[in-house]
Amino acid sequence: MKKIYFFPFIMVAFFLFSSCNDEWKEEQYSHYVSFKAPLNDKGVTQIYVRYKTDGEVTYQLPLIVSGSTTNNSNLTVHVAVDPDTLQTLNYEQFQNRTDFYYKELESRFYSIPETAIIPAGENTSLMDIDFTLHDLDLADKWILPLTIVDGPSYGYKAHPRKHYRKALLHIMPFNDYSGVYSGTGLKIFLKGYENEAPIVRNAIPTFVVDDSTIFFYAGMIDEENIDRKKYKIYAHFDEETKIVSFSAEDPNINFEAFGTAIFKVDEIMDDVRPYLLHRYITINNIDYVFTDYTTVPDETISYTVRGSLIMERKINTQIPDEDQAIEW
Repeated sequence: MKKIYFFPFIMVAFFLFSSCNDEWKEEQYSHYVSFKAPLNDKGVTQIYVRYKTDGEVTYQLPLIVSGSTTNNSNLTVHVAVDPDTLQTLNYEQFQNRTDFYYKELESRFYSIPETAIIPAGENTSLMDIDFTLHDLDLADKWILPLTIVDGPSYGYKAHPRKHYRKALLHIMPFNDYSGVYSGTGLKIFLKGYENEAPIVRNAIPTFVVDDSTIFFYAGMIDEENIDRKKYKIYAHFDEETKIVSFSAEDPNINFEAFGTAIFKVDEIMDDVRPYLLHRYITINNIDYVFTDYTTVPDETISYTVRGSLIMERKINTQIPDEDQAIEW
């Protein structure tokens, strides 16, 4: 009799086990379409694009079909520019500091397809975005805001979560010299007090102007300053002479450079990770003066800036795509 009572329990366990074992064959989630555009602490996706004075540069934005099973349809995904989300982000991030607002990238600087294809049997695809970034002023922050458009006739559903169906691409062009330099070797003095204790900035971001030119902000002026555009200092790198030439646009800052600044490039392979290249760019003999005429109303303050800058760029030599190989 014990065997008769035990038999039903065996059959129930068998069916439960069979059900669990076949569960993986059925979709456990949903086949939503989304971008792969992870957000940083500013709520945007920072992308790096090699600057070219002439010609286009293509950035490939990943598209993903979510789910636990393989996509079995040819999907034609519709993509559009989404300025409304950008407006919402600006207010949420910066409130009334409109000078901090991200700006929508003008259409003359890029080209995107209206649709992108995700073929059957694939859960990912790449959408080509072509950039032409000549004359883009990086004193402003530029965003290309995109969204996935869905509809009853499209044969797919965009991901219901905002940060999956939308991509807020913060465009960061780079050249061989742009990036964040260590500022600890650059001393900032009140003019006439060069023998006193200097002011030092830990980091000095630089931005692309063209293939061989970058700009940074004079002295202690930084990206937080509402008048930052008045204090742009241009640095042009001459590969043949290794001379860096400095200049400024605004005559009111009374910019003047002295002596001859030179740069050098050193490359060292990593001792622990042999595929990792350390590239160091050092600018020596920096010596300039400028006047701050906006920080204190109706007053001008002159500064002397002297010293050197150094930037390290880590490059994974195993990755063929340059923008992905650099550890930003």
